Amino acid sequence: MASARQVQAAKQNVKKAQQAARRKRTIAKLPKSTRRELGKQAARGRQRGGEAGRALEDRNRQQLYEIAKNKDIPGRSKMGKWDLIRAIRKTR
Repeated sequence: MASARQVQAAKQNVKKAQQAARRKRTIAKLPKSTRRELGKQAARGRQRGGEAGRALEDRNRQQLYEIAKNKDIPGRSKMGKWDLIRAIRKTR
């Protein structure tokens, strides 16, 4: 038989799980405009055959990091995708 403390802990865990499930977002729950934009991005990717496009936005962080490395941009390892894009554009 579980102790009162174990029962209370189990109830709290159930509440936390329920809250997390309510917060979880799926593509179906995203706003229509966001879903539409995701569809457009996917279509562009299919047209390119899955290859990265010429635009910096079409590249992933690793590809951007390689470009930044070639341009000797300092601090690139701590930058996110959009920070890398801004830094690369400043060097052009």
